Amino acid sequence: MINHFNKKKYLLLLVSPVVFLWAACSSDKGNETIAGKEVPVLVTVAKPSGNETGIISFSGTVESSQTANISTRVMGYITRLNVKVGDHVNKGQLIATISNDDILAKRAQADAMISEAEAALKNAQKDYDRFTALYKQQSASAKELENVTLQYNSMKSKLETAKQMRNEINATLAYTNLTAPFPGIVIQKSVDAGSMANPGMPIVTIEQSGTYQISASVPETEINSIKMNEAVTISIGAADKTFRGNITQINQSSAFTGGQYIIKASIPANEKQGLYAGMYATLSINSPQKNTTVSNAVLVPVSAIVNKDQLTGLYTIGSNNKALLRWVRLGKIFGNEVEVLSGLQQNEQFISAAEGKLYNGAPVKIK
Repeated sequence: MINHFNKKKYLLLLVSPVVFLWAACSSDKGNETIAGKEVPVLVTVAKPSGNETGIISFSGTVESSQTANISTRVMGYITRLNVKVGDHVNKGQLIATISNDDILAKRAQADAMISEAEAALKNAQKDYDRFTALYKQQSASAKELENVTLQYNSMKSKLETAKQMRNEINATLAYTNLTAPFPGIVIQKSVDAGSMANPGMPIVTIEQSGTYQISASVPETEINSIKMNEAVTISIGAADKTFRGNITQINQSSAFTGGQYIIKASIPANEKQGLYAGMYATLSINSPQKNTTVSNAVLVPVSAIVNKDQLTGLYTIGSNNKALLRWVRLGKIFGNEVEVLSGLQQNEQFISAAEGKLYNGAPVKIK
């Protein structure tokens, strides 16, 4: 009886610490989860602004001011291709070579024709000199001198023809060794070594280094508001840059650009670091002479917009102090603000900034 009681007591003492530890761990884990759910994200709220005047904005891209498609005028197999996409090249650097055995054979024929014409011309020169002397001594007739002179001039023409033929062949031969026209970066390679090169077919494309500019499309309703050398504010989100530039080119025709007028804007030399062709940019022009007033517009900062797939939205605060993602339809961009056409009212609050990651249903606290 006593032994049985002691066994039960021993088992109870052995199990009790394990149960206590499990309960403690469970309690701590539960407290962390609850605490994690109760920590709100600090946010800043704002109301839409309106009546923006004097600023017109356009979307554009960063591009190189000089791009060259390297191609050839001859048909032949590409025997060597010395570059790949991303390589830096110097001016005059050999890019590719085209098979040129047939052209070299034609040049050898031209050289042989030149040698033959030179020999014939030398012989005609002797006859011409001899008959000229005889004519002066009245030992040769005028007809004989005329025939010799014609023969001499004919040999000179044949020699010149052969030389010009060789010049043409040398010019063609130059297109079998393709070189870089300026220092730059290879941005595209269309074929590989061993492929057949055709006249005019791009083999590689080179973009000149350090010559970036902004290209933007402007509708016909706004083109009269833009002037040459006008100052423009350029914002490039991918590079986190905002700087001032100038309008350097305005295309006067939209015939080949879908009704849009292409403009170019310069980028200061000290701002080109970290830029890559193809980056999206926003151009904002201060144009007080143009009536761009947006009455009762719903304008919010571009930084408050959330992009998911093809949808755009922003966060508002629900009645239970939780973030609510609301989809909106956007309109024109005015500087650092964008017009909300639907989904948000003029007097509604939205979250303009957050000190943490927001998601639909996240608890929030207004600063």
